[in-house]
Order: sequence, then structure tokens, then C-alpha cells
Amino acid sequence: MSGASTLRRRLRRHRTWTVLGVVFVAALVLTAVLQLQPRGDRTVLSTRNPAPDGAQAAAEILRRHGVTVEQPDSLEAASRALDAARRTGERTTVLLYDRNGYLGRDQLQYLGGAADRLVVITPRLNTLQGVGGGILQAGVVPASTEVLAPGCAVSDPAAAGTVSAANGYLYDGEVVCYAPRDGGGGLYAGSEDGRTVVLGSTEILSNAALADQGNAALVLRTLGAEPRLIWYLPGIADVPAAREPVTLDQLAAPWTHVLGPWLAFVAVLAIFWRGRRLGPLVFEPLPVVVKAVETAEGRARLYHDARAVDHAAEVLRAGTLVRLARTLRLGPDAGAAAISDAAARHLDRTPETVAAVLDAVPRAEADLVRWAQQLDRLEKEVYAR
Repeated sequence: MSGASTLRRRLRRHRTWTVLGVVFVAALVLTAVLQLQPRGDRTVLSTRNPAPDGAQAAAEILRRHGVTVEQPDSLEAASRALDAARRTGERTTVLLYDRNGYLGRDQLQYLGGAADRLVVITPRLNTLQGVGGGILQAGVVPASTEVLAPGCAVSDPAAAGTVSAANGYLYDGEVVCYAPRDGGGGLYAGSEDGRTVVLGSTEILSNAALADQGNAALVLRTLGAEPRLIWYLPGIADVPAAREPVTLDQLAAPWTHVLGPWLAFVAVLAIFWRGRRLGPLVFEPLPVVVKAVETAEGRARLYHDARAVDHAAEVLRAGTLVRLARTLRLGPDAGAAAISDAAARHLDRTPETVAAVLDAVPRAEADLVRWAQQLDRLEKEVYAR
């Protein structure tokens, strides 16, 4: 009993560390469990992907109907499977879903010639040009269209009936099925001999929509026509290697060849423009002791060279007001109006007379010189009284 009470006291005393320890151990156990769990295939339309966008359900149903389904991980593996089927005399169907357009024209032509039937899912323009068959892109299914009827005499679509059409693509070829009301291609297109078929929807094959409408029937009849199915999803490793490395000149747009020299010419002009304006750099050892009169004269020469009459006038006015405020014993917060009124009272003049001098705005260098003399005369009068 005493041992249990001692344990409870220790737990209460170290409650924070106990909780942290329990949380840490639970996190370790959870991480270990997650790491030991098998990682599933998350590739879209993969036969090993049980997620809604996978195609594991379609592959399992085809296998139950006696079709041998293989999913090679590379074009080389797909070629070996095709060669093995050719040696045994077994007819094959190749499903090609090149989502990112990895394959080149030669690779696509090889697949089209080696397979007894080629079924291509939502192909790009370069993929269509490579597989041949005279099939062209024809747009997208209208957004308001959810299902499409076959509308053709081809046996597989006619037996399957309506299928899901949302987010689908339209294609035009020698044979066209599942066309919208306005025409212009269909969700199913193929060659006259049936060796090349294009399906414009991945949703029809997906686990999420396989049971909807006649999707399963169309998939089974299209992909199960031959005893062997090679389900090929190209990857980045299948991208054909270039014979020679691509240079920057080849990657750049044609107009950049003119842009480069033009930018260099503009940069040279800017260097000459700013360099002439600022003048050459002057190196001088530090520290340097400069007399106040030299600083004032140098600043005056800068104002004169720049013809900065307005800026020079503001500097003279500010200096005069500061010195008048100090002479008249006004505070540092005194404004220009207060200083002008105090100077007028000190000189027994009207405020307008003094303000006319302080508020004057010279427009030319000669006016600036005369006004500076007036300011100097006003300061001396205030200091003398």
C-alpha cells in the first residue's frame, strides 16, 4: 500500500514529464505502424491503385473474365511482354494512358505496330500523331452533359449503352460514338479496322465511376476483346534521351537573339549617361578636416552648377529664420509667422514689411543674390537693435 501511494506521489510530482513521455512513446508507436504498412500505388488509372481515381476494379473484373492483365513499369518491360505474346501467338491489347506526354513519335509508332489492338485514353495531340489511325482532337464535352448515348452501330458501344461523360474530351475519326447533340466528335473514336481506339474519359475506367451507367460494359468489351491486356502507364524514365545535349540557344525563343545585344547597348548608354552626370570618383584620405567656409562655398557651387535657385532659396530662408529666432530668444518650436511678427515688433515695423522679405521667392540667380543681401541686412538690423 505504501509503495502504491509513493508511486502516485511521484507521478503527481512529475506529472508534466509523465504526460510528455506517454505522448512521445505513442508517437513512436504510431510512426512505426505507419512505416510498416504497405504503401499503395497512387498513380491515376493504375491497376494497383484502389483509390477512387485508380483502376484496380476494372483490372480485377477483366481477370475474372479470363483476361491476363499486366502493368509494366517501363516501355522496355512492355516491349518484353509484347515479344513474349508474339512468340506464343497470343493476341494482345495495349492500353496506353500517357498523361504527361512522355513518349516520342518512334515509341508510339512501335506500340501501335506491335499491339493487335491499341486503346488510348485521353491522348494529347503529339500522342495522336504518333499512334496514327487518323484520329483528331475535337474539343471537350459540354459542361452540362453528364451522360452520352452511343449513337453509332459499333458493337461495343451499342451493347454498353449510355456512359458517364463529365469532364470528358471529344475526338474525331473514321468511327465516332458518344457524340453530343451538336456533333463535332465523340467520346469514343477509332479506326475503321478497330485496331486503334481512343476513349476521351478517365472517369469511365476509374474505381469511383465504373459501376455507373454502362461504363463497366464499355470497358470490359473494349479492353477484353483479346486474351492478353498490357496496361501501360508511361513514366519519366520512358522519355527518349536526346542525341545531343540541348543548348541554351536552342531553348531560347528566337526574339531573344535580338534582345540580348539591345539590352547591352542600352546598358552602355546608361553607363555613359550616369557617368558623365556624376563625374569621376575622387579619392581622398580620411579623416579630412574641412573649414566651414569651404563647405559653404562648395555647396554654393553645386547649387550654381545645378541652377537650383529654389533649393538654395529654401536653405537661405531656413538659416535666416533659425538665426533670427536665436537672436529674438524664441523657442525652437517657433514657426516662420511667429518669427516674422517678433522681428517686426523688434524693429517697430509692420509685419507685412518683414514678411515680404522673408517670404520672397526668387526666380533667377540675380534675384537670389539681391534677396540674400536683403536677408543679411534684416539680420544685422535685428542684431543691432
